[in-house]
Amino acid sequence: MDRVGEVPDRYLSDEQRLMRETCRRYVDEVVRPFIDANREREWLFDPSQRLPPGILEEADRTGLRGLGVPDQYGGVGLDPATEAQTFSIIATEIARGDSGLADKLVQNWKISVLLRALAPRHLQDEWFPRYMADPQFLMAHCLTEPRGASDRWLPYNVPEANMDTRAVHRDGHWVINGRKQFISNGYDASLYVVYANTDRSAGMLEGTSSFLVPRDTPGLEVTRCNETVGGRYMNNGEIVFEDCRVPEDHLLAHGDALRKAGVYFRPGKIIQAAKNLGIGVAAFDDTAAFVQERVQGGRILIKHQAVAVRVAAMATKLEAVSALLRHAALAVDEDTPDAGRLCDMVKVFASQEILAVCQHAVELHGGYGAMLEVGVEKYFRDAAVYLHMDATVDVSNFKIVKAMFPSTAGTYAGPE
Repeated sequence: MDRVGEVPDRYLSDEQRLMRETCRRYVDEVVRPFIDANREREWLFDPSQRLPPGILEEADRTGLRGLGVPDQYGGVGLDPATEAQTFSIIATEIARGDSGLADKLVQNWKISVLLRALAPRHLQDEWFPRYMADPQFLMAHCLTEPRGASDRWLPYNVPEANMDTRAVHRDGHWVINGRKQFISNGYDASLYVVYANTDRSAGMLEGTSSFLVPRDTPGLEVTRCNETVGGRYMNNGEIVFEDCRVPEDHLLAHGDALRKAGVYFRPGKIIQAAKNLGIGVAAFDDTAAFVQERVQGGRILIKHQAVAVRVAAMATKLEAVSALLRHAALAVDEDTPDAGRLCDMVKVFASQEILAVCQHAVELHGGYGAMLEVGVEKYFRDAAVYLHMDATVDVSNFKIVKAMFPSTAGTYAGPE
């Protein structure tokens, strides 16, 4: 029988089945044994000491780091016709092992796709080989700022919504000043894609540019690791740019960077929902095993009607998320008119339903559900973070309504 919440084998190509089997071995033989044996390690307040190098080294050996990297640089080629679907299958499996690890790898995949689409050849020739040569090499996408994030995506395309981070062209360089916050992989990345305003008179969609910025660029400072409640094996960071000078040939997109980043954003929401699903699958697997072993009131837990109802609800939620995820991923691969709306829908639906699944898991474990060494509380913490990753639930819902009723929906932002 197929695992609850996973795409049945009959829908997968031979390549996708092999990739999932490879991921499953990696998760079951490397990731989950580490997590189970080191329940307290994610709470270390030295971010560099949390995830041992061997975890990413094993991911590299299995080929998982090369997804999205062009073949000529040693990457793992994916069929463009099913790329979003394949990413979702693999992300679900890795997040079943650990959500934070999935976050680390996923950022690399998404940025590889972005660089493949936007970076000039000489930058690809420089950075893809360096990335592939170092299993610890991480990349980060610097968009969110302390004063504005999800609300900028309603859209409200006027100068008032522009990035606070600015870039000015001067003497053959772009000089960047500003601050980015809540950046996945931001604390320990080696390479950053940075978004900044380059035209204060234009709307956000016409005045935002993107740049490729190496970590060792003077004027770039990583100021802190954000200590989150979940997903703690990905070191979320804050970055400050103070007269950060970037060569002009490191410009990726001028003025229309947010539109061109669509190659990153849509698959990104698919992968986000897929990671979320992986947490729920793990929570269900552990709970299903527990309720068939634990005896209470003279019988194993699953024989109690109240327990059976909750287990059924968990399984149904997982299957519903999985079905919508597959539908949305297919729409992205086929570039259908409803792809954007479906991406927002699955992001919202997964974040709410998987949190409910994890709450059931915690409650069905009784007092053990709150204990660090059992591990079920970790699923609940990891799932809670997804309510605001890649946009908050409310802003995503506003976008869904705007997509369905563009002529009558509100603007939801701007002056009274």
